[in-house]
Amino acid sequence: MILKKSTITFVILLYAIAVPFLEINNTHVFNPDWTPHAKIHEVWQLITNSAIGVLCLWLVWVKKEFRLSTILSMLITGGFLLAYLIQDFYGGSMKYLDGSEKTILGINIGVLGFGIGFVLLTLLYFRSRKETSLQ
Repeated sequence: MILKKSTITFVILLYAIAVPFLEINNTHVFNPDWTPHAKIHEVWQLITNSAIGVLCLWLVWVKKEFRLSTILSMLITGGFLLAYLIQDFYGGSMKYLDGSEKTILGINIGVLGFGIGFVLLTLLYFRSRKETSLQ
C-alpha cells in the first residue's frame, strides 16, 4: 500500500509542483516573447493540473482511492507525452528560443520525468486491476 501511495504521490509532485516551479519564470509565464493569449493558456494549465494534483493527493491519502487518482495522473502525464509526440504537427517544441533545452543524459526532462511517471502509473494501474480481479 505504501509503495502504491508513494508512486502516485511522486508523479503528482512532478506535475503539480515541479512543472509550475520550472514554468513560473521568464521562460514561460513571464516570457516577453509570448502572446498574452498563450500566457493565459499556460497559467490555466498550471492551475488546473496543480488543482487536479491536490485532488489526487486527497483521493490517495484520505479516501484511499487509488484507481481514479492513477487515471487522472495518467491523463496529465500522458497528455504531455502525446503533445510532445505530435509537436511537429502544430509547431511545438521543447527548445527555448535560444535553441537550448533542459535535458538529463540528453533526454528532455519533461519526457524523462513524465515518461517514467506514466510507465509507473501504467504498471500500477494494471497491477491493481489484476489484484482486484483475483479477489
